[in-house]
Amino acid sequence: MSKPSQADAEAAVRTLLEWAGDDPSREGLLDTPERVAKSYRELFSGYETDPRGYLERTFQEVAGYDQLVVLSNIRVVSFCEHHMLPVTGVAHVGYLPTNKVVGISKLARVVNGFARRLQIQEKLTAEIAQAIEDVLQPQGVGVVIEAVHSCMTLRGVNTPGSRLTTSSLRGVVRDDPRTRAEFLRLVRQGSAA
Repeated sequence: MSKPSQADAEAAVRTLLEWAGDDPSREGLLDTPERVAKSYRELFSGYETDPRGYLERTFQEVAGYDQLVVLSNIRVVSFCEHHMLPVTGVAHVGYLPTNKVVGISKLARVVNGFARRLQIQEKLTAEIAQAIEDVLQPQGVGVVIEAVHSCMTLRGVNTPGSRLTTSSLRGVVRDDPRTRAEFLRLVRQGSAA
């Protein structure tokens, strides 16, 4: 499939404006097609990168560190693939290293890289966990995402305040009750902060 051009994207926005009942040639909307296309390029930038690449640079000098690494409250901005409406919330990502760690900003970049695509939250949660598991090969991984879906709060069932929570627990974070409990406690503490 060939990628449509910037002009194609702008024409599509003009069509949507007309379909909605407005005039794309009126003063306030003249630059809207260009602005929307530019914003979509940024909002869907995850298609232009491989988020796993952020995890490739690791550090092995960890002085014997063998406890959970948890980064909480990573901002998530995504779009529902069914309605193309915003999904916003936070991700909590953790792993129990085997013999290497990754810079914490890279965890946030992985979340952002997968989130900046049309998604369902369940898939997003699993993709993040799978990438960390595949590249870092830790003893275990945990990912929890809490998000508000505009397709639920602005239209359809119209339930403001509803929030979806998804999790993907792997390895010892799933199988060892103490490690799972510690990860979930750290996530709750991070959420409360």
